[in-house]
Amino acid sequence: MDVIKVTPRGYCYGVVDAIQLAKRAAADPSVPRPIYILGQIVHNQHVVDDLARHGIISLDGPNRLALLEQVERGTVIFTAHGVSPAVKARAAEKGLHCIDATCPDVERTHALIRRLVSQGYQIIYIGKRGHPEPDGAIGEAPDAVHLVETAADVAALDLPSEKIAVTTQTTLSKWDTEEVIAAVRARYPQAEVYNEICLATQQRQEAAVFFSQQADLVLVVGDRRSNNTNRLVEVVQKLGRRPAYRIDSVADIDPRWLRGVRRVAVTAGSSTPSELTRAVIRYLEQLDLEVSAPGT
Repeated sequence: MDVIKVTPRGYCYGVVDAIQLAKRAAADPSVPRPIYILGQIVHNQHVVDDLARHGIISLDGPNRLALLEQVERGTVIFTAHGVSPAVKARAAEKGLHCIDATCPDVERTHALIRRLVSQGYQIIYIGKRGHPEPDGAIGEAPDAVHLVETAADVAALDLPSEKIAVTTQTTLSKWDTEEVIAAVRARYPQAEVYNEICLATQQRQEAAVFFSQQADLVLVVGDRRSNNTNRLVEVVQKLGRRPAYRIDSVADIDPRWLRGVRRVAVTAGSSTPSELTRAVIRYLEQLDLEVSAPGT
C-alpha cells in the first residue's frame, strides 16, 4: 500500500510555545517549586508524561478553580486552552508564581469577548461542553456568554438584547460551526459573527478532507481527549466520505482495517508529538515492504 503523509499535520505554534514554556520553567532554578500545570497543558498523554519526567506535576479535572485549591505554594502554569479571570485572581490571592501558556488565538477570543461585553453585547459562544477552552472564555463574562453546541441549543436561547455577537472555540470543525452560525443568523438576523477557529485547525481539516479523496483509509494520530483530533476524524468521515480511525500510537492499529487497502493517509491532531506520527508512517511503510518482499 501507499502512505500519504498529510500536510499540514501535528503540532501548531500554540502547542509548541506552551510546551517550550513549561520546559524552560522546569530548567530554570529560579522558578519556585513545585511546578504545577492546571490541567493537561495540551490534550495528549504522551506530552503530559514527558513533562512529568521534567518534574512538572499535571493536575487534571473539569474545574480549574477547584484544581487550584490543591496548590499551596510554588508555580502554576495555565494551559494552552486558557483560564477564566477568576482562576487568575485566585492564583494571585494564593501568592503563586504564575506562567500563562494560553495560546495567542485563545487569548484573542478572550479579548474579543471582553470588548464586546463592555459594549453591551450578549455573546453566543459555539463550543464543546466540558472542554477547558469554553470554560475559560465563558469565565470572562458568565452572565453574558452563552454556550451552544448545536442548532437545537440556539433554538432554546432567549437573549434579552438586540446587540448579539457570535464567537467560537478555536478547535472546532469549520463545517460544524457554519451550521450553527446559520441557525444563529436565522434566529437573530442582527447577530455579528466573529469566527475564531484558528488557521492551524482549519488548514489541518481542509488538508485531511482533500487527501482523504486519494486514500482508501485515513488514520488520525492523537489523544482521545483532543477535540481537534476528534474533529479531524469527523470531517474525513462526513465530508471526505472515507473510513477514518483515531489512534494514539502504532499499538492501536488494527490489522483488519488494512485488509484490501492500497493507500492510507496519515494525519495528526495539533497536540500530537511528531515522533508518534512518524512511527505510524514507518510501520505502514515497513508493512508494505514486508508484503511486497519476494517469497511472501
